[in-house]
Amino acid sequence: MYVSLSFFCLPRVRISGLRVINSVLFLGILLLLSAIGKVQGQSKNLKGRVIAKGDVTGVTIQNRTTEKATITDLEGYFSIQVRLGDTLVFSAVQLKPKILPVSKAIFSSAFLRVPMERFVNELREVTVMPYGLSGDLASDLTTLPEKKPVDASTLGLPNPGKPHPSQSERLLAEAGGSLWSPSRPLAVSLNPILNAISGRTKMLKNRVKVDKKYARTQRVQRSYSDSIFQTTFLIPKEKIDDFMYFCEVDDAFQQLVEQRDGLKLWAYLEKKSKVYRANNGLE
Repeated sequence: MYVSLSFFCLPRVRISGLRVINSVLFLGILLLLSAIGKVQGQSKNLKGRVIAKGDVTGVTIQNRTTEKATITDLEGYFSIQVRLGDTLVFSAVQLKPKILPVSKAIFSSAFLRVPMERFVNELREVTVMPYGLSGDLASDLTTLPEKKPVDASTLGLPNPGKPHPSQSERLLAEAGGSLWSPSRPLAVSLNPILNAISGRTKMLKNRVKVDKKYARTQRVQRSYSDSIFQTTFLIPKEKIDDFMYFCEVDDAFQQLVEQRDGLKLWAYLEKKSKVYRANNGLE
């Protein structure tokens, strides 16, 4: 700061002691304000460490005065530019926020340790009111109203118990449809006639039969684990699908599946596995 000292260059005159004291006091105040301003204008890189129980990674340190911020490393160390009189705010999800003014002692310190407390979010007690729940999960499960599943029956859709047709069944219904349609009374559909002549209807009927056989075979295969086929029927894992097809083409297998007799089906598979192993050299 520039201070004019021109009064020292004035010619020597007789002045009173009071005026001299006032001039010296004024000069001292100016020098003091200049020194304070110079100190406040200085900045430094303040280094430190956050001390807390648990994880101290990613604690945010914000200088509210300069609007600059940084975060701590894995061990809680940080470094931020500060000036005397700045305000630092330490915050993290798992810790209580802390506001730290940069005092003269902090500004002049070589290393700053900042202790922080863990933040525990305690929820208020909640009383469960609906349905007269008691809070005991085991007993409340028995008293809760049972919700009906969302299906064709609960939604009031037509034919709720009817199974969904397969793709082959839908194609067959389309190929062998009626010659007359209520929506088009004057028009005659030639698709059923053309499909019958070309053999497409017969082909689709055979495909539906094959699909039903395959579905039954898959149902039987899913009822046994692979380990049973390997340890009981001595069928290698990579041959299980081929063995089930070997059974599928047998009419006796189809009849047993229709009867849903588990004991007879087990005896059949055990007997059939011996034939399959002999035919494929697996004995």
